Amino acid sequence: MIQHEMTTSAFEIAGYRITRNLGIVRGIVVRSRSVLGSIGASLQTLVGGDITLFSSLCERTRGDAFARLMAHANDVGADAIIGVRYDATELMQGVTEVLCYGTAVKVEQIP
Repeated sequence: MIQHEMTTSAFEIAGYRITRNLGIVRGIVVRSRSVLGSIGASLQTLVGGDITLFSSLCERTRGDAFARLMAHANDVGADAIIGVRYDATELMQGVTEVLCYGTAVKVEQIP
């Protein structure tokens, strides 16, 4: 299992040399808002500030996409993932795709 510290948005990992590029890996999650969640969030907009129902939904969705990214990288035998990014696309009203992607690599520690 890849350790969280072996993932980065940079294109190198301090103390390690990339020995092999294994290609793009990704984790995709498609989520919709529930009717109750949308109503609750609408009520929160009346008082302003952080809309915690949507914040927690977004955080959970990004976490799930990241976990799927890690699983895909494990499947291809990666030691690390570089260039990690997120992207989100609204597929239809209330339905969003969150994509987490990066480059799976093999690394060796620099002596």
